Amino acid sequence: MKRTKLLALLLVVLLAVSMLAACGNGGNGGSGTPPSAPDATPAPADPAPAPNGGGNNDDGARFGNIFVEAGAVIARGPHGEEAFPADELSLTNDQIEQIRAGGYTAALVFHYSGSDWSRAQEMGLRARFDELGIEVVATTSAGFSAEQQVTDIETVLALNPDIIVSIPVDPVATANAFQRAADAGVHIVFMDNVPAGMTAGVDYVSVVSADNAGNGVAAARIMGQALGGTGRIGVIYHDADFFVTNQRVAAFEDTIANEFPGIQIVDRGGFDDPHIVGGVADAMLTRVPDIDGIFANWDTPAELVVASAIAAGRTDLVITTVDLGDNVARMIAERQMMAGLGAQLPFHQGFAEATLAGYALLGLAAPAYVAVPAMPVFFANLLEAYELVYNTPAPAWLRELWEANS
Repeated sequence: MKRTKLLALLLVVLLAVSMLAACGNGGNGGSGTPPSAPDATPAPADPAPAPNGGGNNDDGARFGNIFVEAGAVIARGPHGEEAFPADELSLTNDQIEQIRAGGYTAALVFHYSGSDWSRAQEMGLRARFDELGIEVVATTSAGFSAEQQVTDIETVLALNPDIIVSIPVDPVATANAFQRAADAGVHIVFMDNVPAGMTAGVDYVSVVSADNAGNGVAAARIMGQALGGTGRIGVIYHDADFFVTNQRVAAFEDTIANEFPGIQIVDRGGFDDPHIVGGVADAMLTRVPDIDGIFANWDTPAELVVASAIAAGRTDLVITTVDLGDNVARMIAERQMMAGLGAQLPFHQGFAEATLAGYALLGLAAPAYVAVPAMPVFFANLLEAYELVYNTPAPAWLRELWEANS
C-alpha cells in the first residue's frame, strides 16, 4: 500500500476517533479524553529502551506512520512497560540481507486458529518472514487448550527452529514448556501474553500487542453513543489469566462509569472457552430480559451473543466488541445489532513480531513491549478501517453490502 493512500485513509479513521471522543458525557465533562489505564493495569515501569534497528530506516515508514498519527497507546505491557510504537521498528537493507543469508527457520504456535485475527497475524508474519528469507516450518493451533499447546511446543522443538512466535494459552500452565524452548536457544517473540516467570531480553525477545485498553474505550464509547447515554447493559468477559482481554474489559467498564453515568452495567458473565458463549448470553438474556446492550470480549464470542439475541427476539439489542472479523464486519455493514467495535491491527502486529525476530537474530536490542493503537470502527468508516486492519482493500461483498445500506 502506498504512503499517500494510507494517509488518505487515516483522515477517515481520525475523523472517526474525533466523532467518538465528542460523544462522551459526564465523568470528564464530555471532553472525550481517554481515561488513564484502568486500575487493574500494573503501574508503569521505566520507558522501554529505543530499539537498535540501525542505519537509515529503509522500511520504517512503510505503514505511513499510521500508528503514531492514529493516536497514542494508553495500555501498558504485561509487566507495566510503556509501549514502543510498532512503526518505529526497522531493519536496514544490509541487515535484511544479512538475515537472508542465515538460512533461519521459524515456527508459529497459536492459541487457536479459528479467527480472522489469527489469520491476519499469520499473514503479517509470513509476509515479513518471506522478506527476511526465514522459512516457516510449522504452524500449530492449540484450540485454547494449554495441554495441547505444551504438546505443540514439544513437537515444534523437534524441528530445531531458530524462532518461535506464539501467544500463550495460559501464562502459568505453559511457562515450563516455553522456558525449555528459551533454554534451548530459541528466540521467542510473544503475541499479547507472556508466560509466568519469563523476562524480556533474557528469556524472550519482546511481546507485541494492540492497545487493548484503547479498544475497550472505543467499544464503550460506541455503546454509549448508540444508547444515547442511557440504558442497562451486560458484559461477557474472558474469565482467564489473559492480560490483554482483561485490559479491554476493565477499560470498557471504566469508560462506561466515567463517561456515561446514565448507563448501568447490570450483569456480567464469564467464559473460558469462546464456544460456550451462547449459553452465557442465553442466561444473561433470561436474567435481565429488558437489557439494552451487551459488550463481548472479542468478535467470535460476540457472534454467539448476536445469535442468542436473535433467538430471544431481541434484535433491538446494541452489541459492541473488539476485533474486526469478517462476520462482525458484515453485521456492521448490514446495520444489524453490531453497533461497532475497537479494532486491532493484526497484520501489522504480525509484521512487527517477525521484525523483532530479525532483531534477535542480529543481536540487536529490542523494546520489551511493542504496540499498535486502537481503532474505533463503525458503519461510517468500515471500508477504510477494514483496509487498514487487513492491509488489503475491503472485499467486494463487504463494499456491496455497505453501499446497499448507505
